[in-house]
Amino acid sequence: MAELDLDKLTMDPAAQELLKKAQAEGVETIFDRAKTMKPCPIGIEGACCRICAQGPCRVPPPKKKPGEEMPEEKKKRMGLCGATAETIVARNFARMVAAGTSAHSDHARGVAKLFIEVAHGRTQGYQIKDVTKLRRVAKDWDVPVMEGEGDDAKPRSAEEIAKELGPKVLAEFGQQDGEINYVRRAPKKRQEIWRKLGVVPRGVDIEVVELMHRTHMGVDQDYKNLIKQSTRCALADGWAGSMISTDLQDILFGCPVPVAGEINLGVLKEDHVNIVMHGHEPLLPEMLYVAAQEPELIQYAQSKGAKGIQLAGMCCSANEVLMRHGVPVAGNYLHQELAVITGAVDAMVVDVQCEMQALENVAQCYHTKIITTDDRAKMPLAEHIPFDEHHALDVARKIIREAIDNYPNRKAPVMIPQESSPTVVGFSYETIQYLLGGSIRGSYYTLNDNVIGGRIRGVAGVVGCNNCRTAQDTSHMVLIKELIKNDVIVLSTGCAAMAAGKYGLLTPEGAKYCGPGLAEICETVGIPPVLHMGACVDNSRILMAATACVKAGGLGTDISDLPAAGAAPEWMSEKAIAIGQYFVASGVYTLFGVNWPTTGSEILTDYLFKGIEEELGGKWDFEADPEMMAKKMIAHIDLKRKALGIDKARERVLFDMDMRREMAEAAAGAEEH
Repeated sequence: MAELDLDKLTMDPAAQELLKKAQAEGVETIFDRAKTMKPCPIGIEGACCRICAQGPCRVPPPKKKPGEEMPEEKKKRMGLCGATAETIVARNFARMVAAGTSAHSDHARGVAKLFIEVAHGRTQGYQIKDVTKLRRVAKDWDVPVMEGEGDDAKPRSAEEIAKELGPKVLAEFGQQDGEINYVRRAPKKRQEIWRKLGVVPRGVDIEVVELMHRTHMGVDQDYKNLIKQSTRCALADGWAGSMISTDLQDILFGCPVPVAGEINLGVLKEDHVNIVMHGHEPLLPEMLYVAAQEPELIQYAQSKGAKGIQLAGMCCSANEVLMRHGVPVAGNYLHQELAVITGAVDAMVVDVQCEMQALENVAQCYHTKIITTDDRAKMPLAEHIPFDEHHALDVARKIIREAIDNYPNRKAPVMIPQESSPTVVGFSYETIQYLLGGSIRGSYYTLNDNVIGGRIRGVAGVVGCNNCRTAQDTSHMVLIKELIKNDVIVLSTGCAAMAAGKYGLLTPEGAKYCGPGLAEICETVGIPPVLHMGACVDNSRILMAATACVKAGGLGTDISDLPAAGAAPEWMSEKAIAIGQYFVASGVYTLFGVNWPTTGSEILTDYLFKGIEEELGGKWDFEADPEMMAKKMIAHIDLKRKALGIDKARERVLFDMDMRREMAEAAAGAEEH
């Protein structure tokens, strides 16, 4: 294997240490493969069509010298069937949206089915933990929470509400006509925009199926029409699938509240049985957390020579159990092979999404058992223990016993890096509302007041993956630090949130990196400058927070009016494209880094970066340099501040009750219109 320049691969000292170990032991990782395997220059631009057997047809942009006028015949790039570059690139983009929407929505469907089983008492180990949120969500679905009328009315039980709510939620996936239910949550103006454009989703599955049909050979050949259905499909992800998943998981497992945790590979313990939970669905990890605390299993681990059982998360399964239970996180996407290379992981338990097949190859060099648990996601060399919600605790116990039995089989020298950092996570949009105003006066008007007054310049969502085509975490950190230095508060999910945690930005002490206005807010409220809002499926929390800002009043009447922007500086998955498209469709300026998948068509890219804003109020942008990305986001935030008339700093005003009442009335008016 060629020697790696570690500083160019990752800024994480723990990752660098284990990459040295891998090199010394002759173990290949994704970083080695990235060095030897270069991305296809045509495929990376979206300019390759392989949807029929007449191809693949490649239509890369013609090379030209600066100032050279391109001949008309070279401009007309098309495949064998005559599909233009715009059509081909739009189809590839659309298929990414469809796949990303499918990933989140299939996850959500599984949660909805579990929810129904729990309501009927047919599961093992699960229960409804957040009755308050259950009752609030039930109202959104027109499910009564009270029985009887007037003075005789009494609360319905959680089980009764859930039994009626579950089938309504599950029907959202197969609904063929009408509108998805959560459209009603969006600001009124945003709803009107979607209806006028004809992009309100009818259901979840129908939008994915129709989009895939349109991309079949010889169907939709108008790039704007393809992007229109991509928008409809993505909205079915953000305002249905993902939002349903987040709501039901909160009801079943508890709505996140601030909790302390720890992150990075240093959370593993050499004298413990280490079990890494990797993937994106929290159904089994919840039960692993319960089972790992059972005295019988702890004693069994001790009988094998271990001091105890150490659970750790990886990827978004990590975010789920971190924000609800404080279970430590071993790392984000590019850490998965490195965790095995420590020699200390006795089992890595995977479900769906973002697991590298190379894990089973790395595990062959060590003693680690790779255990798959979902019939949709098997690996040829892994052991498969199927998850069954009806016997969830028994499955969890079996997996933990397998890991304990494997503990004595460690064969390589164990090397666990020392690096780990404290975190404070669990900032659901409900929690943010409570922190800002308490249980009685809870509202986003306090946040709006600080934005209007200039202490907070604006809000940024920084989300997404790691990508081995850029130095791990570097783009996240450069971008986030530049934003908070300029008083922009950051909401974060997924691997981006974990990156912030590794380097101290998920604690209140991170205020030292902030501008004076944001630092004051962090110190006064006791919050970090980066608010960890959960897994990648939980980006719907950011949509709800943005909507709450609109409804609180003072910052316009639509999400597109807010001084806000979003970014995924290290994106790599199709889910990221679906997320980005639903944020653009919701009115948000959204930037991606690393590379952009539509550069094979200048016309389509220009439409996504400029033209689409006239229709949706949001738009895409691409910027590989994270510092320049921050500047673009801040410039956009400042532009929105100017449009709102709050571009100049205002004197701090203490609100009395009359002023608060006036603001509440303004918020109610904004919601009506």
